Amino acid sequence: MTTHTIEFPYTRTLGPVVGPFLTGLRDQRILGIRNRDGRVLVPPLEWDPATGEALDIDFVDVGPGGTVETWAWVFEPTRKHPLDHPFAFALIRLDGADTGLLHAVDAGTMDRMRTGMRVVARWKDERVGHIADLCFVPEEAR
Repeated sequence: MTTHTIEFPYTRTLGPVVGPFLTGLRDQRILGIRNRDGRVLVPPLEWDPATGEALDIDFVDVGPGGTVETWAWVFEPTRKHPLDHPFAFALIRLDGADTGLLHAVDAGTMDRMRTGMRVVARWKDERVGHIADLCFVPEEAR
């Protein structure tokens, strides 16, 4: 049997939108981007999803709090989930944003989750510029 090694001998740039978004997370900031009609999209995109037009680089700080628009409970997380105990995936409309961010909410129990609840970002002590640098918790749990 022959063994083969696959390598990717290159580096990849994250570009002018995703790069600053992830750098912002590392620095405990959540960035959105303003589209041409003034709406703030989170996460930021390079292209307007409604028109397909390229967006100008016009970042806006949003959050760190927001409102749960809808959610689903994860009873048995796998090793690929962001938390190692039961949690919710929720669509969160962050303060200052016009679209929702899908992210994890560490509510403790499913009974504490509800549509319309306020949540706030909880940051990891050591951040690396990754979407898992934070999760959200109920605002009253702060």
